[in-house]
Amino acid sequence: MAGGAFFPQEIIRKKRDGGALSTAEIDFMVAGLTEGSVTEGQAAALAMAIFFQGMSAGECGALTRAMTDSGDVLDWSDLARPVLDKHSTGGVGDKVSLILGPLVAACGGAVPMISGRGLGHTGGTLDKLDSIPGYRTAPGLERFRQVVREAGCAIIGQTAELAPADRRLYAIRDVTATVESIPLITASILSKKLAAGLGGLVMDVKFGSGAFMREKPAAKVLAESIVATAAEAGLPSVALLTDMNQVLGRTAGNALEVVEAIDHLAGRKRDARLHEVTLALAAELLVLGGLATDVEAARAQCECALSSGAAAQAFQRMVRGLGGPADLVERPAAHLPAAPVVTAVAPAEPGIVTAMEVRALGLVVMDLGGGRRRAQDPVDHAVGLSDVAALGEAVDRERPLARVHARDEAAAGRAAAALRAAITVGDCGMAPAPVIDERVAGPAT
Repeated sequence: MAGGAFFPQEIIRKKRDGGALSTAEIDFMVAGLTEGSVTEGQAAALAMAIFFQGMSAGECGALTRAMTDSGDVLDWSDLARPVLDKHSTGGVGDKVSLILGPLVAACGGAVPMISGRGLGHTGGTLDKLDSIPGYRTAPGLERFRQVVREAGCAIIGQTAELAPADRRLYAIRDVTATVESIPLITASILSKKLAAGLGGLVMDVKFGSGAFMREKPAAKVLAESIVATAAEAGLPSVALLTDMNQVLGRTAGNALEVVEAIDHLAGRKRDARLHEVTLALAAELLVLGGLATDVEAARAQCECALSSGAAAQAFQRMVRGLGGPADLVERPAAHLPAAPVVTAVAPAEPGIVTAMEVRALGLVVMDLGGGRRRAQDPVDHAVGLSDVAALGEAVDRERPLARVHARDEAAAGRAAAALRAAITVGDCGMAPAPVIDERVAGPAT
């Protein structure tokens, strides 16, 4: 409809009062977001109205399509590989994307991954990659395409050309306490993924003390919303609900997580829970892309790609293609920043780790400088936690709760005190919950 057919304030009023927005009204608001004719105040008011009143499945689908079409949509028809991707709702120590992208590429997929930065207690994939000298997370679309063709995968940030309406709305949501709206999360994730031209998507929807959504029922509602909206848009998808009641892997902090991911790919050291999440998500993608007949066959393919070194080679090709060092896999310590102070934090008394407030551990990393309170804050890529003890593990002076990597002794001391407060140590532990909790899929998957 013509630009003068609607008034933003009337559309906001309609949603505020619980009405369902038409596709034309949603298209009008998204176009206004993209062009700037809808003000930040109006966008914030609409986001708050949606936060409280929700959206129907049809409205959410219309919003997703409009935000997808607000910019370029990539075409990968020149590739012989299926185009696949994964998205996580975020957690502490979640470096799965760094392993999964090259792994799926080594198994025959193409992975054009559009990732984000961390904000709050959860780390962002782009911040991890920024710790690699020379790596360009904003390379331009032509370089992005070239690296996907040559390496099989490329992990970059959202460009100005892809889903620009989402870029503007997300920034507004982030400062107006409307991030947690399930329709807005769904449209934000899927508009970027659809704009990337995918043929299959797997979602890692986390719940627990370190997750964006602590409670499993809310995480499941989000998983179902994403899978249903993706199906409506013609994108085959599967979501896995995964446990975030302990740090994923043994590190939290940007360069430290890159080292752990490289060690995982190279076979030098592998954490069992991190391995299980990565393999489960990668296997679902191979089946979605027609690269394996079933999940078991896909898992065997993934194990082979890891043991042969093919996945590590794909990671190295991606890093080199995007400007990073050609020998990062062989010599990560020669290139990645390291903190000057490393302190082992022993428990007050020896015992077994029985509980972990994972969000608090994410905040420890933030306080060290490894995260940001505001989008414009700088990040110290060297700081963080390593050797983090797992639930059920015995800890004492020889086996600490974790090692703190800090810029100075004062920061290390604050982190040690917060670490001891966040991790509960008792006389006896119980087996931790399985890391994969539930699978959510649409009718065709």
